[in-house]
Amino acid sequence: MNTWLPWLLGAAHAQSDTPYPPIDWEQAGAELTELTAGHLQVDTVNPPGNETRGAEFLADVLSREGIPWEIHEHAEGRGTLIARLPGSGAQEPICLLSHIDVVPGVEADWREGYGPLSGRVDGDGVLWGRGALDMKAMGAIELYTMVLLARHRVPLSRDVVLLAVADEEVGQGGMGLVMRELWDDIGCSHMVNEGAYGFKDLFFEGQPFYAISVGEKGVLWLRMVASGEPGHGSTPRADGAIERLRGAMVAIESRDVEPVWHPALLEALHNVGEEHGGLSGFVLQHPALVKLMLKSKLMGNELTRAAVTTTVNITGLGGANEPNVLPSEAWANLDCRLQPGVTREMLLTELDTLVDSPHIRFEEINHQVPGVSDWDDPLYRALAHHSVQGLEHAVAGPVISVGYTDSILAREVGVKAYGLIPFLLGQDEMEGIHGDDERVSVAELLRGLQVIFRTIHDVSADPTGEWVEPGPVPPSPFALPPQPDEDGAYAPSTR
Repeated sequence: MNTWLPWLLGAAHAQSDTPYPPIDWEQAGAELTELTAGHLQVDTVNPPGNETRGAEFLADVLSREGIPWEIHEHAEGRGTLIARLPGSGAQEPICLLSHIDVVPGVEADWREGYGPLSGRVDGDGVLWGRGALDMKAMGAIELYTMVLLARHRVPLSRDVVLLAVADEEVGQGGMGLVMRELWDDIGCSHMVNEGAYGFKDLFFEGQPFYAISVGEKGVLWLRMVASGEPGHGSTPRADGAIERLRGAMVAIESRDVEPVWHPALLEALHNVGEEHGGLSGFVLQHPALVKLMLKSKLMGNELTRAAVTTTVNITGLGGANEPNVLPSEAWANLDCRLQPGVTREMLLTELDTLVDSPHIRFEEINHQVPGVSDWDDPLYRALAHHSVQGLEHAVAGPVISVGYTDSILAREVGVKAYGLIPFLLGQDEMEGIHGDDERVSVAELLRGLQVIFRTIHDVSADPTGEWVEPGPVPPSPFALPPQPDEDGAYAPSTR
């Protein structure tokens, strides 16, 4: 049975029977922008991280709204924030996951006045700073979603849990702590996290595509070690470690791989083709034609090839420290990304067969099992529905992410995790992720809030209850100054 057939036969998103509360979206957008700007200004660059600073910043917002919270550190200064809105317990809890840490950025390489820690909005309504896309802005959206649910006293059929974790970018220390020591008390069945975005013109011009990550390739980091006879650098040796390592690398780089046609990929292409129509759309809706006509194109592009194959990438080399010494051992680091269904043992057997040498061994550095969440699920359907709502020609579809996030740890215990930061981005904006000039428009920030709030409301609001008009709202710590500064920008007014 085609995996997209239930969608076509009517298993579409059903909006919650509980109506949405009357939200002043203009006010919400202003407060969210201020919250996000402040979050970007907190220095949580990893290394060293210092995520407790960011956790405390977010905790202050929760305290103002009367929402209880906890901070847990996996190391000194490496804090992870947990907050919970209680529900009736009719459904298992849902987690809103983000990470507080960000990668480094060189201020001199960014637009002047809008550096990595600036948290400034320019005259065009674009918010700049490291974390605008990966992923402090999404963390702010998730926190503000919780704020709106609390302010409007939305009756909940499940607990809504906010997780803002430390150390995602380097060691997964924060999420590791959560899974080892705290998960029994959290117990979410579903999770929203990073993993993908909306992409402008990805398949066809004028057709936005919102990729929803339903799974991630596994990780196997290896050190391939060659042993050989040591000697003087003046005399080449065929039985030396360097020569044996070189031969093994040549063998690995000559791997003959075939694309993996994962059902998520075929469904995403089907959805794109169905909306686009025409001959191209007809091809995309039929897997046999996709495999026949798109194989060479997918395999001929480095990015798409990585998406449809198990990859083995040589990322580092080591051996002797002196130029006149032939070492007894030399090594290469391998970053292997496993397609769902490919095990560590399967790949190691393949590599052993390729190098075919008793003088080569593989040492494991890190391993994460690939994980996929079933996307025939109300949370996935709600994300897909709201991400495209009101956008002409927009399409959503499931994808398997090439990289991995903290969701990979949650999927190991059966959590249905879906990755989408619902910002519609062009190629120039995408280059800001881990690059220079990371930014997001205020308009996309507000639309992202609407997508996430309505999604969480649809899958969490209790249809037997009614929301309550909020009482006096605490004075907002987020009010923007009324006028931009002399550079045509405004900075947050309070900290």
